[in-house]
Amino acid sequence: MFEPAWSTRTVEDDPGAPFFNDTTKYVVSGTLTEATWRNSRIVGAYDPDAIRKLKEEVDGDLYVSGSITLVRAMLADGLIDGLHLFVFPLTRGPGPRLFTEEAAPGKFTREACEAYDNGVVYLAYRPS
Repeated sequence: MFEPAWSTRTVEDDPGAPFFNDTTKYVVSGTLTEATWRNSRIVGAYDPDAIRKLKEEVDGDLYVSGSITLVRAMLADGLIDGLHLFVFPLTRGPGPRLFTEEAAPGKFTREACEAYDNGVVYLAYRPS
């Protein structure tokens, strides 16, 4: 979903464009077989062992964007090292929740907290 929005943008269009276009992207998908956005690698369908291997191979952190389904699966399999959450001051009504009612109980330790002038709050947690 990021590719159509970012793949043709340049730094002149948006200062964030190089990050999205030049960073290696690992795509977890059971339907995609070929990467069309530069610096993208298809990992395949979700497999906890494949994610563990990827975490060992990659130098640095891996970030998940755009898939609550993937984050939930990784949380359940103990593959999340940290959560970076942004809380926005608005109500959305019913919608997806990060932790479903079926999720196993878990404890997290707050690593960071920052409030912005627009009312958004950034929270960083690590599993305890």
